[in-house]
This record gives sequence, structure tokens and C-alpha cells, in this order.
Amino acid sequence: MSSDLAGVWEVALSDGVHRIEFEHGTTTGKRVIYVDGKEVLRRDWMFKLVGKETFSVGQADTKATINIDAVSGFAYEYTLEINGKSLKQYMENRSKVTSTWLLNLDGIDCRVVLEKDTMDVWCNGEKIETAGEFVDDGTETHFSLGGHSCCVKAVSSGKRRDGIIHTLLVDGTEVAECTE
Repeated sequence: MSSDLAGVWEVALSDGVHRIEFEHGTTTGKRVIYVDGKEVLRRDWMFKLVGKETFSVGQADTKATINIDAVSGFAYEYTLEINGKSLKQYMENRSKVTSTWLLNLDGIDCRVVLEKDTMDVWCNGEKIETAGEFVDDGTETHFSLGGHSCCVKAVSSGKRRDGIIHTLLVDGTEVAECTE
């Protein structure tokens, strides 16, 4: 990393939380993007100092764009967009379409993510094999983590505005959902 570091963002996706770092050399025209410490894009001697750089993040190749705008004189503003939305908009929308739980199983930290639209379950960046079934009060999605029996229960809240409530049970014990 050089002294040209202009922006750092943390982006929570289903396969994990990714760190995006952007270097912008305003005297050399250099632009470098790192995702999780790995260089994914490098441009040297860019004469146009404003513009945008698009790249992908995570296993699902989620589209990300860094916008470079001149504020005044030689001051620049850097904004990150994910799938065409500002990072703030993306994270607000993401909290509606996913549920996330953080837990420790047998000394291992686990980040479990449910994608509500597909009912896919991810744990620490790996998509988990699941089995879904309909039950009297909704659905249950069963899977196992390191020998532990896990289940995501989806039941109606009874209120249209609240929609469906998703609950994670590990060995029959409820785990509190976290907000990212």
C-alpha cells in the first residue's frame, strides 16, 4: 500500500464481509483497487483524474463501482456503488432481503446468511447444502454445521408490514439475528 490510499469500504455480502481499498495518485494518475488485500485493478498514467472504475467483489461477482468526482481544485470525492446503488442504499436494501447471524460453534466463529429470495444459506463464504420442508406454521430449512443440527424457521408475523420472520435454531436453541 502506498500513501495514495483514498478510500476504504467494508461491504457485507452473502459470502462474507469484503474490504475494498482504493488508491488514487492525483499526481501520477494511478488508480489501484484492492479487494480483501488482493489487487484487482491497476491503471497507471491516467490523464483524466475523474471518472469511475468498475470491478467485481465476492464469489457471486457482485458489480462494484468507485466514482471519482472533483470537489474543488485538487480535492476529490470517492463514492462506492454496489449493483448500481450507493453503498448506503445497497446495505439498507440488503437488510430487507437477507438475515444474518453471528455465532461461535466449537470455538469457530460462524457468519450465517440467509438469502430470503432464494432461501440459500451461506456460512463463512460457503454456500451450504440445505433441505427445505413445509410445516404447519411456515417452512423449515434444515442444514448442519460441524455436526450441529441447524434450522431456519420462516413463519408469518401475522402483520402484513412485518412480513415473514426468519429464526435460526442451532441444536434447538434460538440464535439472535444481527444487523450489519
